[in-house]
Amino acid sequence: MPEGDTVYRTAHHLHSVLAGSEIVRFDIRVPGSATADLSGQRVREVVPRGKHILHRIGDHTLHSHLKMEGAWHIYRPGTRWRAPAHAARAIVATAQWETVGFDLAMVEVLPTRDEARLVGHLGPDPLSDDWDAREAARRLNVDTRPVHVALLDQRNVAGFGNEYANELLFVRGIHPETPATAVDALALVELGARMIRQNLPGPGRTFTGDSRAGRGTWVYGRERRACRRCGTTVRATTLGASPTSQRNVFWCPRCQPAVRDDPATAARS
Repeated sequence: MPEGDTVYRTAHHLHSVLAGSEIVRFDIRVPGSATADLSGQRVREVVPRGKHILHRIGDHTLHSHLKMEGAWHIYRPGTRWRAPAHAARAIVATAQWETVGFDLAMVEVLPTRDEARLVGHLGPDPLSDDWDAREAARRLNVDTRPVHVALLDQRNVAGFGNEYANELLFVRGIHPETPATAVDALALVELGARMIRQNLPGPGRTFTGDSRAGRGTWVYGRERRACRRCGTTVRATTLGASPTSQRNVFWCPRCQPAVRDDPATAARS
């Protein structure tokens, strides 16, 4: 599942093969930007911003978002693609490399000066040079929603996805339905920053320190299995900011006790 670490690695791999080179093929296969052609322009850089990827080419930016299924592939010219051609949403090629974005979301070409329209709302990014943990904590601490929902809101912190939210809350011993206003937000985001940076080398992602298959998570995806820490059965539910944005939530009822002054939360625990 693409999260901030996946996006970061993807952007830096694209930068390593495209930066400084002239575009020989630029093919965008989505409405709204399909007529854009940046052929002949030079790639200045490819950078991540939260879960967004920004190709800065000449005076323009190709913006894309991986969402759940998206991926960028890098090929030598003439190499057979590993994904079906109908899934290609963007092709950016130089004389030496062909990069193809499959199943991308939010693909758009726009003047670089207008990037803020798409990413200006994002909160601090733990993988950026200007990461501001205190500002991220401040945003979380004024969010009255369940902390799991608040962590996934990219306006609070840019880059954490559902797997990180579940694992962060377990390690900190926080029930996912606890209001974000009631947690030590600074400790939470600082831990998240350490986790996501530790996972940057990839390609696998681990939260337990064990990179073997099936050993990398504490609670994520482990419903009805024994908690790795205490042996209690891991539980699951769904939470989201709206009915259409529900996410799978996993927690250990012993390691992450419910907030007892909330009868509804306590009953679900």
